[in-house]
Amino acid sequence: MTDIASPPLLRLVGVAKRYDLRRGLRRLLQPAEGNTVHALDGVDLEIARGETLGVIGESGCGKTTLGRVALRLQEPSAGRVEFDGIDIGSLDARRLRALRKRMQIVFQDPYASLNPRRSVGQIVGRGLALHGGATTSAERHARVAALLERVGLPRAAMARFPHQFSGGQRQRVAIARALAAGPDFLVCDEPVSALDVSIQAQILALLGELKRDFGLTYLFISHDLSVVAHVSDRVAVMYLGRVVETGPSRRILSAPAHPYTRALLAAVPRLDARDAPPRQRLTGDLPSPLRPPPGCRFHTRCPEAREICRRVSPAPIQLAQGHAVACHLYSGAAP
Repeated sequence: MTDIASPPLLRLVGVAKRYDLRRGLRRLLQPAEGNTVHALDGVDLEIARGETLGVIGESGCGKTTLGRVALRLQEPSAGRVEFDGIDIGSLDARRLRALRKRMQIVFQDPYASLNPRRSVGQIVGRGLALHGGATTSAERHARVAALLERVGLPRAAMARFPHQFSGGQRQRVAIARALAAGPDFLVCDEPVSALDVSIQAQILALLGELKRDFGLTYLFISHDLSVVAHVSDRVAVMYLGRVVETGPSRRILSAPAHPYTRALLAAVPRLDARDAPPRQRLTGDLPSPLRPPPGCRFHTRCPEAREICRRVSPAPIQLAQGHAVACHLYSGAAP
């Protein structure tokens, strides 16, 4: 259960991430403008202990970068990331390594993230060896077997290799590997997008059980709003490196405020499509993060854009308890 009263387990304050594409002499001969990818720009987020925060947005909006920066797998260009009250950007290598066992990640493609030359027992056992989860080989063997059984795989899987498993089974191995460190925070980066729909449901159910049994906190990244809404307590909607709306999952689904969120909902298939009122569909392509639009970054595709949207970036506005939107439609600004 989410502990609202306690301080957040993870906090991002003004986080930005930029990638300079210039190399060598190009750094001297070419300007930074047009050669810098603006992956994240001023992201503020909090995740309560025991909560699942879903992050939704199109490909290229910065979701994966957000997850990697949250774990300090990548360094932010600006801003601060705090984990359990600790500024992880201030930690040296030794202290960061000690904190790593509390923060783990499950990647999108389980086949690419698993070493094909190692057996499943070696893959899962390495996490125990790195983070001191077992002192002897016998203890490590027993712990690995227990972890595999907990994620729905037989003990015999320890002797097999990743290519001998289906996609869903490989993702179970990846989850077991993440659990081996004994974390309390998991970044799930599109963990079911490469799987069949029936297998997706099984993996999502497993993640829900593990959250309950181990008291886990999730940052769940996906481009599928229906998946995010199913597993998340709260949702953060991202567009071109910025968070445009946050709120409880049910409220985001029932009363989306930002035009972009409404467009994402419009793309979700509906059984009652014939009787439902028409929805505004998203048109046009996502602008390049090399040259993001000024003002509100969504204004180039927004059917409700005003003149101020082209000039001024909107600040988040609280619409209700826990529901905020960065949109001039709610600011009272003149059109």
